[in-house]
Amino acid sequence: MIVLLIIGGLALIALIAVVVGIVDAAHARAWREVAADRRGEWEARRPEFHGPYEAWDED
Repeated sequence: MIVLLIIGGLALIALIAVVVGIVDAAHARAWREVAADRRGEWEARRPEFHGPYEAWDED
């Protein structure tokens, strides 16, 4: 009986993993678009550095 419970639990974990993988693959493109938009906004706010060192150039 315990063996069947363990096997059933492992099968349930495997089933959940498959479902999560399918859902994640279905939404991956949308998340990549969100990440690209956020990166574009971040790059627009990022200060411009001048010279070989990453320091503020006040001149």
